[in-house]
Parts: sequence; C-alpha cells; structure tokens
Amino acid sequence: MTVHSAKDTAGPTALVAGGAGFLGSHLCEALVRKGWRVIALDNLQTGSASNLARLAREPRFSFIEHDVCDPLPSDVMADRVFNLACAASPPRYQADPIHTMMTSVNGTRHLLDVAARSGGVFVQASTSEVYGDPEQHPQREDYWGNVNTTGPRACYDEGKRAAEALCFDYLRLGRADVRVARIFNTYGPRMQPDDGRIVSNLICQALSGQPLTIYGTGEQTRSFCYVSDMVEGLWRLSDVADNPGGPVNLGNPGEFTINALAAMVTAMTRAGSTVVHQPLPVDDPRRRRPDIGRAEALLGWTPKVQLAKGLPPTIAWFDKLLAPANPAPAALPPKRPRAGRLPALAVAPAAKA
Repeated sequence: MTVHSAKDTAGPTALVAGGAGFLGSHLCEALVRKGWRVIALDNLQTGSASNLARLAREPRFSFIEHDVCDPLPSDVMADRVFNLACAASPPRYQADPIHTMMTSVNGTRHLLDVAARSGGVFVQASTSEVYGDPEQHPQREDYWGNVNTTGPRACYDEGKRAAEALCFDYLRLGRADVRVARIFNTYGPRMQPDDGRIVSNLICQALSGQPLTIYGTGEQTRSFCYVSDMVEGLWRLSDVADNPGGPVNLGNPGEFTINALAAMVTAMTRAGSTVVHQPLPVDDPRRRRPDIGRAEALLGWTPKVQLAKGLPPTIAWFDKLLAPANPAPAALPPKRPRAGRLPALAVAPAAKA
C-alpha cells in the first residue's frame, strides 16, 4: 500500500474507493467543496492519477494506492464510505473477470468493515446491469432482473448483485448503515477514450474522422446521466437521514436509441462520419431506462443536465485529450498499482496491511 497523505485532519472524513476514476474523482472534488476531508483509494488499474490533479495541493485530501481485494489497515476510518471500486466498462471488466468478481465481493466486504468499525454510512455503487436484459420497462428497484449467470458479462453483473446481497446482510444485522445506488449510464469529462462505452466510442470516432461503430441495428436504447447529476445523487443518498431500506435507482430517465445518440454526436462534432454496423455483443441489453420515483421521493433528486447540454462539455474534453499534444493513454493501464503517481502530495510512510 502506498499512502499520499494530506495535512488537514479536521472535520468529517469520507473514503472514496475508486477515487481516481471518472466518477470517483468528481465525487472527491464535490466532497472537498462541501468541507469534508477526503481519502481517495484506488489501485490505478482503470483510474488515473491525472484525474486528481485539481486536488493535489488540497490540504483536506489524501490518496491511498491500494487494491480493495486486499484488507485495509485497521486504522483506516471514515464517517462515510463510498464504494466505486470496480472496472465498469465491458472491455475493462472482461479483461480480468476473476479480479472483477473479487473486487465486487471481497472488496465490498473490506470496505463494509471500514464503515462497520467507524460507525459510518456506507454507499455502494451498484449498477443497472443487475437488471440484465430487462423484461420490465422502465426498470424499478423491485424488479429482480434477467441476468445470464454464466455469460461473459456475469463477472460484473453477478459480482454487483452479490455485493448488493452482502450490503443488505450487513444492514439487516445492524453492522453498518448501508445505502445502495443502482447507477445507470453516466458520462462526462474524464471518461477515458478507450473504455469501450458507447458515448466515448462515438465521440472519439467522430473526432478522429473514423466511421461510427453501431452494434446491432442501433435501435437498442440507453439513458444517459451527466456526471454532476450523478455525484449529487450519490451525495444525497449518503446524506438522507432515514436509511432507504432498499436500492435506489440513480439515472436520467430520458431514453435514446443508439442511432439517435450517434446523430447528436455527428451534428455536434460536425463530423462527416459514416456508420459501420457490428454484431450485438453477447447479453447486451435491448432497453435501459430507470424509474427514478424512489430517488425523487426519498432524496428530492432528479437530473438537471439533459443529453443535449451534457454532450458539448464531454466532446470538448475528448477533443482536448485527443489533440496531438495530449495523446490518449495506452489501451489497457497496468493492473497493479505503481508508486509515486501523485508527486505534488506529501508522502507518508506506507501503512502496514
């Protein structure tokens, strides 16, 4: 474990596992703005230290380079624990499916234990993938799903379902105050160009003058939530006084076909890209749209940024990232952590596991 520690230890503490990732880094910044001391924990398998650059000199911020599959030191404590630690895009989580499953199961248990011994609130970043290829539309939290338990996506889908079961066992046993967010497709700046998600795929292909890849007919649907809305939803879920007692969908209920998304990206990038159709991936959901009635009622939360407003800053992010002076990262980052990735932070002696 490599520890990069900050100086200011005053105030409540939040631990964000997966804190160097796309969503996690935005959450870390939001928590610091709210006055929290934040500990970001990440093995940098899919996250990037560059995502935390804005926090490098923040006195209330700390970074721990660690894989949650391994136990955390007993002196790691937090008032709130956010578990965002898991590769979330199919190419990434299928590259090492056993590690993906263990991150969801062992990693969640290790982080639950931090919340349990700290007496803190635990927020689990689950996923709409627990619904599989749904037979209910839109998807409500009481729907049990239609998941292939042995398919190539099962390491993630079933891993997240197992993590939810573990979370609610801790809740029923009174060991931790657990809240579970079922996150639907989220997009925005700091997504990686090679993560295999539809928004990043189409934007990067359009900006590079490549044909746009559409899987299947393109009539399958998705709902896209801008990152700032998702961060607000996670915060409200952690901050609500009464435990919801069950999972809460977080996502934008606007539903778009992939063809419609491709048309929007083409228009906004002024690309003259053609379209190339590829076979639909195994177990790819046909329709995806959240019912957010519980989030509206319990959290007073509803997304504010619609797709037409969220795509331009996302495109601008990728345009800058793909510029010649800013080459895209390698296709797959190293699976094991490397030390010294945040040189601007003071380095404390490594904690013993």
